[in-house]
Amino acid sequence: MDALDTFTLSRIQFAANISFHILFPTITIALCWFLVFFRLRHAATRGTPAAVGWGQAYYFWTKVFALTFAMGVVSGITMSFQFGTNWPGFMERAGNIAGPLLGYEVLTAFFLEASFLGIMLFGRGRVSDRVHLAATLLVAFGTTLSAFWILSLNSWMQTPVGYEIIDGKFHAVDWLAIVFNPSFPYRLGHTLLASCLTAGFLIAGVSAWQLLKGKAAPGTRQALHTAVVAVSVAMPLQILMGDLHGLNTLEHQPAKIAAIEGIWHTEKGAPLTLFGLPNEKEGRTDYALQIPKAASLILAHDIDAELKGLNEFPGTHPPVAPVFWGFRVMVGVGTLMLAVSWLGLWQLRRAGWDPARLPRAWLQALRFMSFSGWVATLAGWYVTEVGRQPFIVFGELRTAEVVTGTPPSHIALTFTAYLVMYVLLIAAYIAVLRYMSEKPLLS
Repeated sequence: MDALDTFTLSRIQFAANISFHILFPTITIALCWFLVFFRLRHAATRGTPAAVGWGQAYYFWTKVFALTFAMGVVSGITMSFQFGTNWPGFMERAGNIAGPLLGYEVLTAFFLEASFLGIMLFGRGRVSDRVHLAATLLVAFGTTLSAFWILSLNSWMQTPVGYEIIDGKFHAVDWLAIVFNPSFPYRLGHTLLASCLTAGFLIAGVSAWQLLKGKAAPGTRQALHTAVVAVSVAMPLQILMGDLHGLNTLEHQPAKIAAIEGIWHTEKGAPLTLFGLPNEKEGRTDYALQIPKAASLILAHDIDAELKGLNEFPGTHPPVAPVFWGFRVMVGVGTLMLAVSWLGLWQLRRAGWDPARLPRAWLQALRFMSFSGWVATLAGWYVTEVGRQPFIVFGELRTAEVVTGTPPSHIALTFTAYLVMYVLLIAAYIAVLRYMSEKPLLS
């Protein structure tokens, strides 16, 4: 750690904090909508045997939601402190825009979640079914509204519009343009679908584990059935949204696309590099496995389209290797998700839509995929954030301009403490989730 400077250590520490934090909202945003569905099905089937299972599914996954939500809140508070401790220049220069957007998230989304979460968790039997369903729905809306504001700010940092700079500070000119900036719709859609896949594979994986261990109840089978159908639909939509997001990124951040694809020099009919070893020093990709002209076809929908290379952005393009590999990890995991979800749908149909009759090998595959959404989300997040470098507000404000003057040794100490704490917390989270999964489901 002593060999690293304040800037590098601050970036590593913030990356560790946000990587840990994002794991939990990625689950809760969509998980609460699954809970809304379970609750609606419970109400619709009242008085039938199916209602017992839907009640069990709701009860169990509400406990998982509460655990995950608590982890997200705690880690989010820790992360927000770093705007002041590690990146004070960001709030000093861009606080007129970042501050209100973060404030809107607290005043609308967080207060909404906090107001109705207690009713959702502890209100069954104490309030009417209609009020309890409404509370669940409002918490779900709150989680999505939280994602709306956070992603609006992050997207503005990627594609800034609607501002003017006076004496080095950003000032809002058009709040509608700021909130609904050019990359925001694609980033929001991509993130919401990623959350659906993350929560869906977690539900399917845990349910498959319960079936394998003989801990299943009617609610287990209904939850697994719901999750498999959801991810089977969400994955093709995610591929479509990813394509739209890529076209938007090509328009507004061509340097990021060049790094993703390892395009070193501007060319027409650029090949698609499947694998290779980016060599930034020499400006080439060693041992590249390529498909001729495929990059131009995929990125611009024109086989002979010209794509800008990294040579067009001297000193202003991101580090190539982490962006190049992060994208391939995300796509690789996404491809695996598509294969498993569609195979699962086919297997469910063969089993008469009864998860209890599914082959053990496929249940093991679902168990293996339980946290696949985390891997894909983190890889995609690294592509987004590292791909914006060297800017914190793209094209306007460099990351190095806003870092703290704190000595490197102090940051190394806090980073080590954070890392130890996060490893222990993630191990505890998974252990508690396993413990909960082994307990009998109650309706």
